[in-house]
Amino acid sequence: MCGIAGIVGSRVVVELPLLESMRDTFPYRGPDDYGAWINPERNVGLAQRRLSIIDTSADGHQPMVDQNSGCVIVFNGEVFNYIEVRSELERNGYQFDTKTDTEVILKAYLHYGLDCAKQFNGMFAIAIWDPRQQQLFILRDRLGIKPFYYCLTDNQFWFASEIKALRKVNPQSFSLNEGLIDQYMSFGYVPGENTMLSGVKRLLPGYQGVYKPAEHQLCITQYWDLPDQAEEDRGLEYYLDSGKSLIHSAIDLRLRSDVPLGIFLSGGIDSSAVVGLLAEKTQEQLKTYSVAYDFGKEFNETPYARMVADRFNTDHHELFVQPEQFRDFVPEYVRLMDEPVTESAAISLYFLSKMTKQDVTVVLSGEGSDEVFAGYDLYQYMQVIERYRGILGGPMATALSGLAKIPGLKNSKIGKYLSMSGQPLEQRYKGISTYDPRIKNLLYRDSFKQSLHDVANIEAEQFLQRLFSNGDRDALGKMLYFDTKTWLADDLLIKADRMSMAASLELRVPFLDYRVVEFGARLPNKYKIHNGEGKYLLKKIVEGLLPNEIIYRKKMGFPTPLKLMFQGALKDYSSDLLLASNARTMQYFEKTGVEYLLSEHQSGRRDYHRELWQLVVLEEWLQQNA
Repeated sequence: MCGIAGIVGSRVVVELPLLESMRDTFPYRGPDDYGAWINPERNVGLAQRRLSIIDTSADGHQPMVDQNSGCVIVFNGEVFNYIEVRSELERNGYQFDTKTDTEVILKAYLHYGLDCAKQFNGMFAIAIWDPRQQQLFILRDRLGIKPFYYCLTDNQFWFASEIKALRKVNPQSFSLNEGLIDQYMSFGYVPGENTMLSGVKRLLPGYQGVYKPAEHQLCITQYWDLPDQAEEDRGLEYYLDSGKSLIHSAIDLRLRSDVPLGIFLSGGIDSSAVVGLLAEKTQEQLKTYSVAYDFGKEFNETPYARMVADRFNTDHHELFVQPEQFRDFVPEYVRLMDEPVTESAAISLYFLSKMTKQDVTVVLSGEGSDEVFAGYDLYQYMQVIERYRGILGGPMATALSGLAKIPGLKNSKIGKYLSMSGQPLEQRYKGISTYDPRIKNLLYRDSFKQSLHDVANIEAEQFLQRLFSNGDRDALGKMLYFDTKTWLADDLLIKADRMSMAASLELRVPFLDYRVVEFGARLPNKYKIHNGEGKYLLKKIVEGLLPNEIIYRKKMGFPTPLKLMFQGALKDYSSDLLLASNARTMQYFEKTGVEYLLSEHQSGRRDYHRELWQLVVLEEWLQQNA
């Protein structure tokens, strides 16, 4: 687990101090070792910081050079099946000098070429300079667990694990992608390959690329995608056996470590399942870690976490985050995240990671299960609307959606879903974190509304539309595919990577083993949602292993008491920040709209905590980056 950076170009002289400054913007990603390499022609420079996990000796130093081919690799993450890949390469005559997965990746590239990605099971961002072909090969894991950012300028290609490293190359070359503020205001993050800084792009999950500096040409291709549609039903017992076997295998691979390991335990079914399934196969006492807020049971899952910890006799640790800690950390949270992402649970995760790092260097979590096994209630609401539209027909459903304007229904949940019934799925479903468009209309200045037809915003909308039209999928399949490509990759996994790495802690996610994800995509819908029960198959897998009180309780999902904090610890801070005379957001938003949200929320008349948090994160990010 590391941080990587590099500069490649035909008409560039790579300077070591610049390369090192890029690398050292994220010392927390690799406190154990660091290195830099520049080729003799000085037009290629690679750098890396290392968090030692597999083969902690000096043999794992990067950049790593293959002496026979001259190929050089920098690598962030883990290839968990490196032992199996290595064995296959040894059968093909390859010899190894280290016990690292880094050397396995490099020799897999030498053997399989650009198809090597298909051999890897893990989380990774990789760059390999091949002097024989005079090309840079770049690669990101299938789900986007590890980040890869890049810039393609007139004659150079820069890349790094975090955007802040790219800004070291030429700080003046980055401008604000103002059109994407609308995407951020719609989702709470920016989906797709573009970022809020013009010219900075993400290599999308499941994609790889080749950059040839002589031609100044970057060719990006997709090497993996989710299966199109569910397979023919093979019966519950088959899926129970196959699902449990796959999850066990995913956990087994993620136990490969030469440093101590623990588990994040929230007390929900996902993390509890990881604890329970792991406890089945080890005699060692597991270490588990939980975080909560002391704002009543609505924000405190620790009793459930203790229940699981007691059941499996884990060495359990708890942390309670104070509102003042949360408030004071907000600017640093925005700096570490690099992108504006309204994931308030990230702050809890940071403090939890700091505590956990005192004992272990690797930790497992239950992230990703909801997108694999359909755990969000919204999926069921959307399916009901889809069936309703199928029975009535689109025009009749559109006509009845007008009932949502009745005063008694207008602001109710029923009214919300009635109004949605007038739209086809592709229009009404914008992911789990969609914000109310009426709030945007209240906030946006007229001049900003008129600017929203710029290229960046149009490209983002086209990307989202393509996700709905990709493959032969039913309504549930489309929603799961959409969320896997957006909400999961551009929100949840960014949060998981940044906050764990900020504490120099490696976070592993068994449910996002690509084999488990493919299994979930092919799973017939009735085993995902059954009689109103989401994640049905996973719940059946852990029946008897976990208490029913854990399996069938209402999902909480790392709750943060923002509503209360914006009336308490965040009240003055948010008002001072958002209403300041030099507030950057006032270029785009009406001050009267911001004042209205603050006043209504602080008085308790309305709950606007999601929107206020969105504005706070954006303002802090603009102050730091724009």
